[in-house]
Amino acid sequence: MSTIADFLDLVGQLPGVRGSDHGRYHRFQVGAHTFGYLWEPTATVGLKQTLDEQLALVAERPEVFEVQFTAGAFGWVVVHLDGVARDELAELTFEAWRLTAPAALVSERADRLPS
Repeated sequence: MSTIADFLDLVGQLPGVRGSDHGRYHRFQVGAHTFGYLWEPTATVGLKQTLDEQLALVAERPEVFEVQFTAGAFGWVVVHLDGVARDELAELTFEAWRLTAPAALVSERADRLPS
């Protein structure tokens, strides 16, 4: 089971991340592009994924993952934090960041997941 504090810690370990408070939610960007959202009242996050990954996650565990929306080649998923372990949340958050970050940051970070 993950918490809001887990998500914030994981996001904080990734280079170039900027968070902003929008009242009902927080948005997380790398460069000028968004890769995640946090809704504290519902303890959920929205994360950018590939379309295939979005569909696979929702099909496998619909009680944990929901389709949020699709945009171009990407499918966003809502993640119920109480349904994922921290290591799985780290993978999902890293993938969302990697799909969004500039190539130089991705290359510099390589495949090191936040811990």
